[in-house]
Amino acid sequence: MTTSLTCTETMPIAAGNHTAIIASPNVKLRRRRIVIDHPDPRVGEKLLAEALGVVDRDALHGLLSQLVKASAVACKPEQGNLSFMISMLKSIAPKDPLEAMLAAQMVSIHVASMRCACRLACTDDVPQQESLTRALTRLARTYAAQMEALSRHRSNGACAITVQNLSVQDGGKAVVGHITQHANLIAAQPGLVDAAAITI
Repeated sequence: MTTSLTCTETMPIAAGNHTAIIASPNVKLRRRRIVIDHPDPRVGEKLLAEALGVVDRDALHGLLSQLVKASAVACKPEQGNLSFMISMLKSIAPKDPLEAMLAAQMVSIHVASMRCACRLACTDDVPQQESLTRALTRLARTYAAQMEALSRHRSNGACAITVQNLSVQDGGKAVVGHITQHANLIAAQPGLVDAAAITI
């Protein structure tokens, strides 16, 4: 992997908190090599690693080479797809290596879904339409499951419970207000809600 001497940074079009996108350099494909556009090779790698949520050089280069392979059109890496995938990965803003891998999978599944949708729109063959519809449905379900996994990972598995009806028997005690507690802790402590019948 090499670094070019020119610096081009992605500028966001929409308003919002996109500081990671602005600060990180672009990635280009040149003669089957990945080039990070930044005047200082080490700084460029560091900025891109931070934007993609990876911790070291090996993880950065590994993730980039996997994205290059996933960007391929007709078995050749495609610059437009690669730029899109890296930009979307930066937008997800992975905070650790697990999020980085999951976000890379999500971006790859999205690209595969759109390719499948394009093929579906361009065919009149009924068996092929059925096959593509099944594939597109599986990809869409996989993406939804990945979104849920990312959300669970970011919330550390916390599950919000809303109590709509609470009745307290004679001699019981109730706490009124916003209470946050992990669902697994409530399940592990059955005596926690003595004398209170809770309907969720």
